[in-house]
Amino acid sequence: MRKPILLILALFLCCFCNSPHTGLQTGDLIFVGIPSDYRIEGSIEDAISASTSDDADLNIIHTAIVEVKGDSLWIIDATIKHGVDRHPLDTFLRDFTLKDGSLPKFIVMRLKDNSMAPAYVEIAKNYLGLAYNNTFMPCDTALYCTELVRNSYVNSDGSYVFSEAPMNFLAPDGTMPVYWEEIFALLGRPVPQGEPGTNPNAMMHEACLEKVNDTVFDNVKSPAKK
Repeated sequence: MRKPILLILALFLCCFCNSPHTGLQTGDLIFVGIPSDYRIEGSIEDAISASTSDDADLNIIHTAIVEVKGDSLWIIDATIKHGVDRHPLDTFLRDFTLKDGSLPKFIVMRLKDNSMAPAYVEIAKNYLGLAYNNTFMPCDTALYCTELVRNSYVNSDGSYVFSEAPMNFLAPDGTMPVYWEEIFALLGRPVPQGEPGTNPNAMMHEACLEKVNDTVFDNVKSPAKK
């Protein structure tokens, strides 16, 4: 009986080592980066990338929370398509597949002190079902991606792990993208330039985070879009 048991164990370990999310941990953050010259004209992603990037080659447009359950990986994030939702990795990859069928750059960051990460993820689950906050203003019934992260990563004393910073909606050339002007005109208020908020690029550079091995997503292929 000993040899079959050892064989099964070896096969299990082999499958685990080849898992596309080997090395990811609950509470890790996945930042989505697209080439700086990539545009989806008139989209919120295009407007975000134009107003939050400080990288000549890569625009960070989204942040998602990782939850590892056994051999399954779940993504918790806030998007226009799903609102605040928890879904499998394949759904996340499909949603962010670029027009040419390739995947964007995924940058995985982890808290330097990761001891409370499972608790933060459980807090995030309390927001499931809320709508996406496309106004980027404080709201009890909607959240945008980094707002979800900031509201979830809260210590027992009520302090936030991630800080706020003045929001910037301007493009690198100092102009205001038409998308933002139209959105806030419909709301009957000016673009909240400079008001407190969060964005993926600023969050990725917070001192409390460290980068996880770049090879985490090397073997992941984009699933076919439905």
